[in-house]
Amino acid sequence: MGSDFRSNIKNLSLGFTLVELLVVIAILGILATIGLVTFSSSQMRGRDAQRKSDLKQISSALEIYYNDYGEYPGSLNGQILGCPTTTATACTWGAGQMKDANTVYLKTVPKDSSSTLGYYYRSLTIDGISQQAFQIYAHLENSQDTSACIGGTCGTHTDLPAGVTCGSLGCNFAITSPNVTPLTN
Repeated sequence: MGSDFRSNIKNLSLGFTLVELLVVIAILGILATIGLVTFSSSQMRGRDAQRKSDLKQISSALEIYYNDYGEYPGSLNGQILGCPTTTATACTWGAGQMKDANTVYLKTVPKDSSSTLGYYYRSLTIDGISQQAFQIYAHLENSQDTSACIGGTCGTHTDLPAGVTCGSLGCNFAITSPNVTPLTN
């Protein structure tokens, strides 16, 4: 019995075969790929959610400003004028503080997290009165997001008002004052 037991142990394989190792490596590769795609998609949706939140925050601050002054802040090259509101200084995205002597409208004017994308602000003249409307634009990365559609057209727009740009990829999302649309010139 002792010698049979020892010969059986010698015949047992003490490691994995090359085919078994390749199968395990292939399975791990597939799982890693699925995980990375899901993680990248989640990051993209998270950045887009932040962009929507930023534009909503700016919009709310602009409405409060309008209630105080009867007009929206002016604009200069896609930036909000009035940091502080008593000057014609353009707010720096990500650094400017929009405030007056009594009210802080935005502690920090939000900035797009991407280095190649940015927000774009415009104030508009309505019925000959300046600064009576606003438009704020951004670019959403997720092309499947239904809110990445301006005027019923999804994707990057070529029909936006002249000069509007959200960086290297163009604008496909906007929030406006109630009296205009994203395509109003």
